[in-house]
Amino acid sequence: MRIPTPGETDLLLPLVEGIFERPMWQTFLSRLRSATGVAQAVIVVMGADPARAIEIRSGLGAEDFAAFFTAGRAEAAERLRFMREGRVYGLAELVESGGEAQAAFVASQLAPAGLADVRAMRLREPGGIDGWLALVGKGELGAAQGRMLTLLAPFFRAALLALGALEAARARAEASAGVLDRLGVGWITLDRDCCIVDCDARAEALLARAPVIHRGPRSRLLLAAPESDAKLVEGVRALADHRRDEPLALPLAQDPPVDLLVLPARHAALVEGQGAVAGQGAVATAYIGERGMPDHDRSALVAALFGLSPSEARLAWALAQGQGIAEAAAELGLTVETARNYSKKVYAKTGARGQSDLVRRLLTSVLALV
Repeated sequence: MRIPTPGETDLLLPLVEGIFERPMWQTFLSRLRSATGVAQAVIVVMGADPARAIEIRSGLGAEDFAAFFTAGRAEAAERLRFMREGRVYGLAELVESGGEAQAAFVASQLAPAGLADVRAMRLREPGGIDGWLALVGKGELGAAQGRMLTLLAPFFRAALLALGALEAARARAEASAGVLDRLGVGWITLDRDCCIVDCDARAEALLARAPVIHRGPRSRLLLAAPESDAKLVEGVRALADHRRDEPLALPLAQDPPVDLLVLPARHAALVEGQGAVAGQGAVATAYIGERGMPDHDRSALVAALFGLSPSEARLAWALAQGQGIAEAAAELGLTVETARNYSKKVYAKTGARGQSDLVRRLLTSVLALV
């Protein structure tokens, strides 16, 4: 097995770790520029939307390399044919096989900055992210710079793969956070002593203003009602010790309604069989929610989802809250006979076979998100 030299290690570690820097890859590009003696080192990363390309540079000189590598090629397949994956290209090749945009880049960007040559390589990760790694010199670049790019290719591909996985995880997290936000729910992760490990912005706001729940000493999650607080402590420790698997539900307030639902943390220990220890990570996730979206907003969504008129939708939502025909009619300012006629139309349009079925259809639809 070949052992990497210290110089390679100085480059490879920042390349892999660079996706966590802000801006990304600054350490790697700075060291690469120094190691190769070039004026600029550049990384361009592009997903499905070319308009959202990321360009990171070290060293002064030209800008807008993303356009240089992709301009004049409207279709993604055409852009990818321009630079074959993993092959190192020189400036002359890029201009010759490119077009007016590439020639204009030389005239408007490279020449005024005193830059004379480029070595560039494109790679792609399986999720569709393309990455370009380029070296830009004031003089002619040679085989040494090309060999460096070839050496870095598998590690640059690994960095793109990690970036793709990170972006996919971020997208999933944003989607999940959006659902929780629509539900009016925040999350708090707890260790076995009920100390807060992490929480989202909604939960943090509730901790700051809700009188029934707050952050105590050592970030201990404290409930105002002693009985509920004792249940929380015992429930979290039971989850930590695997004595409990079912969720723990705690109503905290009625006006406005605030609820807490505690579940086991959804990640496995790094070492199988490793027990949870105070201060060594989350053992439970507490979801805290405030209920209270205005009924008129929900009625508008009911109308759109099931093709109801505004009056029918208001009645449907009232029935879904468990009100009878007479009670709903009085609340909505309708006669009982009118309410009965509306209810027949509601059942026909929603396909519900009675009030209990209507409740199920409405509250198991996407309306549950609001």
